[in-house]
Amino acid sequence: MEVFLETERLLLRRFTEADVDHLVRLDGDPEVMRFLTGEPTPRVEIEEKVLPGFLREYELGPVGHWAAIERSTGEFLGWFALEPSADGGAEEVELGYRLKASVWGRGYATEGARALVRKGFDGAEPMAVNLASRRVMEKAGLRYVRTFHAHFDDPLPGTEHGEVEYELRGPAPTAP
Repeated sequence: MEVFLETERLLLRRFTEADVDHLVRLDGDPEVMRFLTGEPTPRVEIEEKVLPGFLREYELGPVGHWAAIERSTGEFLGWFALEPSADGGAEEVELGYRLKASVWGRGYATEGARALVRKGFDGAEPMAVNLASRRVMEKAGLRYVRTFHAHFDDPLPGTEHGEVEYELRGPAPTAP
């Protein structure tokens, strides 16, 4: 197991081929996917696109997706990411995370986001209506920049309110 970083309660490690079932269960939860695609990610897409994409990201250096593991139990909780830009470069990255609904509200999102911000980060763009993610961005030390409206061929409910951009300004926050 190749650990990327550790926090008080989390281990963030590289994904492996053995994580397919974890990702299928995570992306199969309608509550988890509500602000993302609104529907489960098919297993074949995870096997042929999602997981291979995660594994390729590690070649870019400090960017990528990492499996979030609860340190005391070894339970897979989801993932955190410093996502590379659309061109695959690592000069500008975006914070991302996806956690099992059963662990929401326990501070894991904030804990993992703070750790990644300290590791190196530029900005984030949750949906404007996703207030929980916006609170996580603010707790992680990010500041609201703007609201913008992107075009989606098949928009999710709430898309009409736009996406919000957050960025790191000043020194990265310190641990609480």
